[in-house]
Amino acid sequence: MIAQTIQLALAPVFVLVAMGNIMNLLSTRLGRIVDRSRALQREHGETVGEEHDLVVREMRLVDRRIRLIIRAILLLVISGIAVGITVTLLFIEELAGANLQRVVAGTFIVAVGLLIWALVLFLQETRIASAALRIPVEFLEHGRHV
Repeated sequence: MIAQTIQLALAPVFVLVAMGNIMNLLSTRLGRIVDRSRALQREHGETVGEEHDLVVREMRLVDRRIRLIIRAILLLVISGIAVGITVTLLFIEELAGANLQRVVAGTFIVAVGLLIWALVLFLQETRIASAALRIPVEFLEHGRHV
């Protein structure tokens, strides 16, 4: 029966691997955003007028992106803990002969819910990033055939 429990525990473990990959992606993005934040902080003191306003606007976006990614990482970590608890409960259920199916299901549902929430935050962050990267329409020269 322990072999069956190991097989049953594989699905949550694959979810953990996926979460690790997502966390790696988020931490890479966070590093790049922090680098951009530092560059903007240097520019902040060196700019005036409209150029300064552009720097401040971008700093606000960067700050929001940092907060979203940090929250997403936090949710992924808590989700990973819930997956770990799920796997642990599967083995406790098998070894102790207890009926923990509802608790196991509950912890896994919590884990997946947190994962979904983290992905929604990641989606928000990518939308903010892509909106900030839009090319101004005057540079596209739509009236000109190229």
